[in-house]
Parts: sequence; C-alpha cells; structure tokens
Amino acid sequence: MNDQYCLSLVLHAHVPFVREPDYPRFLEERWLFDTLLETYIPLVTIFERLDAERIPFHLGLVISPTLSHMVQDPLLLERFLEYLDQRIVFGLSEVDRTKHDSNLNRLARMYYDRVVEAKALFSGRYEHNILKALDFYQKKGKIELLTTAATHAFLPFYTSYPESIQAQIEVAISSHRSLFGRLPHGFWLPEAGWHPALDEYLRSYNFSYTIVDTHGLLLGKPTPIKGTFAPIRTPNGLMVFARDLHASRAIWDPDIGYPADPVYRDFYKDIGYELEQSLIDPFLEPNGERTPTGYKYWAITQRGQQSKDLYNPDIATERIQFHVKSFLKDRIQRLQDAEHITGEKGISVCAYNADLFGHRWFEGPQFLEVLFREAAKMDNLSFVNPGTYAHKINQEELQKEMPEFSSWGMNGYAETWLDASNDWMYPHLMRAIERMIELAERFPNDGGLKERTLNQAAREVLLAQSADWAAIQHGGLSSAYARSIVEECIQNFTTIYDSLGSNYISTEWLTQLERKHNIFPDINYRVFRKKR
Repeated sequence: MNDQYCLSLVLHAHVPFVREPDYPRFLEERWLFDTLLETYIPLVTIFERLDAERIPFHLGLVISPTLSHMVQDPLLLERFLEYLDQRIVFGLSEVDRTKHDSNLNRLARMYYDRVVEAKALFSGRYEHNILKALDFYQKKGKIELLTTAATHAFLPFYTSYPESIQAQIEVAISSHRSLFGRLPHGFWLPEAGWHPALDEYLRSYNFSYTIVDTHGLLLGKPTPIKGTFAPIRTPNGLMVFARDLHASRAIWDPDIGYPADPVYRDFYKDIGYELEQSLIDPFLEPNGERTPTGYKYWAITQRGQQSKDLYNPDIATERIQFHVKSFLKDRIQRLQDAEHITGEKGISVCAYNADLFGHRWFEGPQFLEVLFREAAKMDNLSFVNPGTYAHKINQEELQKEMPEFSSWGMNGYAETWLDASNDWMYPHLMRAIERMIELAERFPNDGGLKERTLNQAAREVLLAQSADWAAIQHGGLSSAYARSIVEECIQNFTTIYDSLGSNYISTEWLTQLERKHNIFPDINYRVFRKKR
C-alpha cells in the first residue's frame, strides 16, 4: 500500500421504513422498489462482471438495518415483483407505441430489456435475496459491509439519552450479525452526523472506524496536520476518516457534479406526466395522481434551451469515459499535492449515498464499472476497503484529534433535521424516549404478552427516531406522510405506555401493530435499560 495512492469508495444504502399492508399498494413503498431495480441489482451485476473478468474492485457498502429488513420482507418482496411486472407490461405497450419512431423505440426497448433482465436475475440467480448476493462478495474480500444506526437516527440529537444511542447501535449490531454471521468493523454515521460524545459509544461497541464529513475533521482539535488525506485517532482510539471534499463535489454537486452534465438522462422528465391518462392507468394513484413510470426519454440538456434533447445512450457512454478519467486524474493530483506537504502517500475517501448511482444518476452504475476498469490499468493507484486500510496502517502513528460536530446536510450541521418544518417532533420524541427507558427499568424481567408489548414499544420509538422523517419534512416532498408516520409511532407508543400503566393491552390491537411495524422481529426491549 505504501507505493500506491489509495482510494476508498464507500456507498451508503438506505431506504426509509415504509410498509403499509392495509393498502393494496402504497406510493412511498416505491422508494424501495425504485432503488432495488435501479441501484442495488445493477450494483451486484457490476460485481459479477468485474469478478468474472478478474478486474480488481474493492469498496465499502453500508447496508442499513432498515433496508436489510425491508428487502427480506415477504409482503414487500411480493409487491416488488408486482412492480416489476407492471413495468414490463407497460414497457411492451411503450415498445408498440413508439414503433414508428426509431430513436424513441430504441430507448423504450432499452428500458423494457433492463426490467426483464432485472426480474430474471432477482427471481433466478439471486433467489429474491439481494443480501445473499452481496455477502458472497464480502466473503471474497471484494466488498466490506458496514452497518449504521438501527433506524438511521441522527445520533447527535440524542446524546442526552445514552440508552437511546445504545439501543440504536445494539439493534444494528444484532441485525448485522444475524444476517452476515460476523460483526461489522465500520460504523456509518447516519447523515454523517458526528458529535464528540459518540466517540465513547462507538469504541465501547468495538467499532474500529467511522467517517465524518470534511469540515468535521478539519475543524477538529487539534487541526489535522495531514488534512483529510489521512485518518486520525480519537482519544478513545476510534479511527476517523474524512470525506474527500473535491471527490464529493465531483459527483454530488447539483450544479457542477458529473450527473448534471447535459448529455446524461434527465431524472425528472418522465412520460408518466406526459402521456394521455388512458395510457398510464397502471401508474395512477387511486386519487388520480400521476406517478413516474421509469420510462424517461430526454437528456438534461443545456440550461436555457427551450426544448429537451432526446437522450442518446452512446453519447452518454462517451461522456462517462471522460468523467472517469477526469475523476481519477483529479484524485491522483490531489493525493500527490498532499504527499509533497506530508511526505506520505495518503488516502482519498469517496463516500456517497448509493441511490445516487442508478436511481438519481442513470449512468451512475456504468460510471462505477468503468472507474474500476480504468483504475486496474494504473500502477500508482488502488481501491481499498476502508476496514482493510484501517487494519494495515500503524494506528499508533496517527494523530490524536477530536472531530467537530458536523454532518453532510444543508450548511454542514443540523438544520436539515431541525428547523421550522420539523421541530414539532422532538419534544414528543424525547418524552417517548424517557418513557421507554422508564418502562425498560420498571419491567426488567417480564415475558409473555407483556414482553411482546414492550418489544413493540421499543420498535415504535426507534421508528419515530429515523432522521428520514425530519429530512422529508424539510425537503417538502411527501412531508404529510413523514409527519403522519411520526405521529402514528408516538401515538402507538403512548397507547402502549398507558396500557401498561393500567395493566391491560388489547391483544388484537397489538397483533395488528406487530403485523404492520414488524421491523426487528428479534428485538429485546431491554436495550433501553440503563447500563450499570
């Protein structure tokens, strides 16, 4: 590793918990279905091709416990297959509708073929189990699977409640171990949300490292002498990497990032909003609201141009080649510049949300595949899993530092998850956490129906803590649904709390709630007990 510059690619895979069994279909469940089809299945197929051709690839992949549960849920899997069938049937109609326009027809066939192939892979080779496919490449040492907080809670908000943070971490570890048969070395901070108090928690659960946003490390105390091109070691011995700012901007920036290039496919312009209503009946909500079909025929196009250009996959592929070479050249140049100052070859940590690749950025999976193929030709650069890098370097030589409170949200701190749109939630959340701790202390050894009830109470508190609900309200899209979920979870918990106080719980009501909010089936409510 000493004679090469190191890149560590880390993708964070997470979807909010949405499961509505009382409805025949539910729009927000498509958050999972879209990313399965457009991001996670393509990722596995990339791994297969690279592995078959012996092209080296290494990356870290964060699988949130929430996502892990959802991709194994029989109801959601059944609905995902129905969703694929819906896309296939619609695709056939689109191929027929566009048969007199060769350019549109080519795109319609491309989308149709992709869905057919995805269904064949998912149902056949992957046996409806995308986690098993990912674990296969972890066992081969190609990818490293990290975990994150159980329900993706923004942990800095809960430092006054140690039991809450411990519950989020313990449930996550238990879920990861039951799925993959091993303990994770790395912990992904939800929304890159770091607070100095988290140092002690992560080390106490034996995590080796975590990743903070760029400014979190640079503003730490003392200032890191090697910048973000080397990890630091906290007072408790936790290794902390920082995201490469320029690598982040190259992909993430909405104005100058690669996905904003005019030749790439437009994410927003979908024929579900353009065709006659009679042609898109399968994609209409019960209230008549139009939804995306996944059939998008237009390029982003130069700003200011009145009409959109037709999307051309060949031109997009050429641009991918250019952007990959530009990305690698820039990473090496900045690592070389850092080496001139520090005298050591460093590491560039390139961390992103996984759904950017494929779901948001259609060409994203292609970018990743070409990235590994091009890097394989280079003698002075290698991709490395973050855990492998952490294991091989001498940690005693790392600078001791405490990173500053930070995140990767708007303006880099916490306003995405705490502003006028979502601040109403937190008094109710904090009260529920206090009461959950009280219940765990009051009923330490209960079993039977009472234990079931307490376990469900823990689920409701954890689900309400998800940072997704605050972020969705902040963004304004599906904000009514996000608010309703928090209100529902808090109300469910309050009902349980009051019922335990009166020593009566409706078994029928509890069973229905367990059926709907069935996440973490093996949860033990005692994770909320005080640690003595």
